[in-house]
Amino acid sequence: MKNFEEKLKDLLLQAAKQNASDLHLGIGRKPTLRIDGALIPIADENILNPETVEGLIMAMLNNEQKEKLLKEKQIDFAYNLEDKARFRVNAYYQKSYLAAALRLIPGRIMTIEELNLPPILHEFTKLSQGFILIVGPAGHGKSTTLAAILDEINHNRSDHIITIEDPIEYIFNQDRGIVSQREVGVDVPTFHDGLKTILRQDPDVIMIGEMRDKESISTALTAAETGHLVFSTLHTNSASQTIDRIIDTFPAEQQNQIISQLSATLVAIVSERLIPQIGGGRVPATEIMIVNPAIRNLIRERKVYQIDLVIETSFQEGMITLNRSLANLVKNKIISLESAELYSLNPSELRILIERI
Repeated sequence: MKNFEEKLKDLLLQAAKQNASDLHLGIGRKPTLRIDGALIPIADENILNPETVEGLIMAMLNNEQKEKLLKEKQIDFAYNLEDKARFRVNAYYQKSYLAAALRLIPGRIMTIEELNLPPILHEFTKLSQGFILIVGPAGHGKSTTLAAILDEINHNRSDHIITIEDPIEYIFNQDRGIVSQREVGVDVPTFHDGLKTILRQDPDVIMIGEMRDKESISTALTAAETGHLVFSTLHTNSASQTIDRIIDTFPAEQQNQIISQLSATLVAIVSERLIPQIGGGRVPATEIMIVNPAIRNLIRERKVYQIDLVIETSFQEGMITLNRSLANLVKNKIISLESAELYSLNPSELRILIERI
């Protein structure tokens, strides 16, 4: 196993040094890094065979985790490389063989400015209650954005911040705040167990790593309703799609109650994409919806399809559509038009916007 541990360390250090976001291990191909969104095989590595992949994965697991992987055929966990780097890992079976995706988690939590995120996000750190969602596809910076917001609260407010994560990603160094990070499977048996008792732990700020089902959504809404500031994430593409997804998660007889809670507690939805920059690296494009009386009304009346128009016409309130964000990045020569069109939900509208700006 020592050889596998040394090999694993070497691959993880390569990922960290090359500023890769992910490392992929699977049979029949070389270890592969994702750099600036592109998959790049490590040139001087051999093609991986089943024994090597299994050895590399098992070198990261304790006995309990090995049992879980064999039983459930996949596992999420965090792995520390000698305090040099931290990885969020998903190990899984494909075609009866093991494979893994390892996401590099930076050791330092970056600020909102360092991440090139809109300044309006600072306003979310000053709120005492409400429900804020960071949404977007997997691997587009949701956890990193959440960490930046929570860490700003940690440095500026004497609040109790509780997170429920699977697994814990960013590690917070407590400052003015108390930060309690609970990992599913380690500190609490399941997400539901953690959510059931969270309000008994005297939180001011709650972060739910991901809203996976109606129980987690319901708990988040109730917590926001009862005077807490609640953050979470969803794998959705836009603010309007997010609201529809939340409502549609519940059976018809519960939807009126959810609409009422959502319209009363929702503060903002930030939708993110990380776009390859000209010259290397990635930069965020964001859609920001801030709930004003007009949007509250549209949620209550189930006219969610009209929200995009409100976002487009409420620039003065700090709102921005994804297309306008992309258009600004193209105009400022930060990203290419081709990249912008690739990530736009409406490329023809994007081209018109770029001509107008």
